[in-house]
Amino acid sequence: MPPIQFQLTPAEIEAVLLSLRIAGVAVAVALPFAFATALLLARGRFFGKTLLDGIVHLPLVLPPVALGFLLLVLLGTRAGLGAFLAENFGIRFVFHWSGAALASAILSFPFQVRAIRLVLEARDNGLDDAAATLGAGWWDRLVSITLPLALPGMIAGAVTAFAACLGEFGAIITFVSNIPGETQTLPLAIYSALQQPGGETVAMRLASLSIGLALVFMVVAQRLQRRAVR
Repeated sequence: MPPIQFQLTPAEIEAVLLSLRIAGVAVAVALPFAFATALLLARGRFFGKTLLDGIVHLPLVLPPVALGFLLLVLLGTRAGLGAFLAENFGIRFVFHWSGAALASAILSFPFQVRAIRLVLEARDNGLDDAAATLGAGWWDRLVSITLPLALPGMIAGAVTAFAACLGEFGAIITFVSNIPGETQTLPLAIYSALQQPGGETVAMRLASLSIGLALVFMVVAQRLQRRAVR
């Protein structure tokens, strides 16, 4: 194998930027729902809580290709919900970068929920009780107590989910295909390089970049979490 050249081509830079864009949108969209779900699971007492917990963590054990296929069936433009959204609102996920963001958001959702939930379950519930006795309403307690205490978990979960989104492959290629400039993320670019004769050098360069990005974001997550705790 020839020496690895670390100078990226315009197409490879486009794949990296698209990966960062998709991961950022996926995390930002999922974060409010992850916080609400974590709060419900951490503090709620209701019938079916165990089932909800299992559904939330299902993407961790479900094959990504299976999830991509389910999204394709549900949101494909030929029938079902996907056809309704396309015909009435012009919203199309299939074969579009927004579909890649949706698939990534679903697959990384459990990482955010779990990180936030662990922080919420570890906090002292007496703070809420004390605030309530002083006349603070539910919204005031949420903004002034719950959100600040959940911040370390939100940061750690968001950055971990971001890193996971950068590595997502199966659901994206199944749901939105591998379209350069539209849905071809960094993992898909690696896959495309391996399908070409002599593409091992390109694949190794992109794989090294992928490992480096994942390591950077994991280190950033740890540092931000420690700072938020302090």
